[in-house]
Amino acid sequence: MQYLTSEEIKTLEHKANDIRQSIIEMLTEAGSGHTAGPLGMADVFTLLYFGILKHDPKNPDWEERDRVILSNGHICPVLYATLAHAGYFPMEEMMTLRKLGSRLQGHPHKGALPGIETSSGPLGSGLSQAIGMALAERIDNPYSSKFFYCLTGDGELNEGQIWEAALLAGKEKLNNLIVIVDRNGIQIDGYTKNVMPLEPLAEKFEAFNFDVQEVDGHSIRALNDAIGKAQAVYSQPSLIIAHTIASKGVDVFERDFRWHGNPPGKGPEDRVTHEEQAAVALQKLRTLAGTIEAQDIS
Repeated sequence: MQYLTSEEIKTLEHKANDIRQSIIEMLTEAGSGHTAGPLGMADVFTLLYFGILKHDPKNPDWEERDRVILSNGHICPVLYATLAHAGYFPMEEMMTLRKLGSRLQGHPHKGALPGIETSSGPLGSGLSQAIGMALAERIDNPYSSKFFYCLTGDGELNEGQIWEAALLAGKEKLNNLIVIVDRNGIQIDGYTKNVMPLEPLAEKFEAFNFDVQEVDGHSIRALNDAIGKAQAVYSQPSLIIAHTIASKGVDVFERDFRWHGNPPGKGPEDRVTHEEQAAVALQKLRTLAGTIEAQDIS
């Protein structure tokens, strides 16, 4: 595990805020796409690409790289924005999101962009893909130091394939697999506790022979510590339940499932009109940047 100083954490928080602003700009330009999940997972993606992963944007097919498998592909704006900020492709290309002929499709497509490891869209399949990759790596190279990070949504856990895959991961004791669940409590039709209750979630995965941790998905330090502990697990796959706030950073959007699949300009108007939504979101995030600079991180 890499220790992060207070200044390094502050730098990562600023980067996450920059990525959130890019997400708002991308979605506004596209006029379609998902807001809640991408904003909520910006801290996780920032820590992975700027603090955890073995990767090289100048050599995206580097054989020794760690792999990130995005299972809930609809939150791809946060993946695209993070890859652009990390140098995988030009920043200005972010504004082509969802446009005809764009490499930034509405769901990730392997081969369309450097840094995209799998195609995703149909929910529930990403964990199976990650397990296959992790198992193949162990067979091909028993002494490999690569990690396979699979990111899923909590609503996605309604899919039966997730649990079939989890059975295999536990059986094979895939200690090179780290699953991160975006536990924001929402999905497209409402709140997860109403659509399909998941609790006791940690105990369910423990019963499938996963090592499980629960953390604040917006604390860079807590996330870094959890991933470090997961990397040290010897004989089990790991699962980190990251408790996040949907649409984090834009308080007038936060925790509202109606922002799951709507971009600024098409979201609910009971708090902000369509015409004001993008500007308000960017102003909130720019104000938050000043708060990050002023805070004392211990």
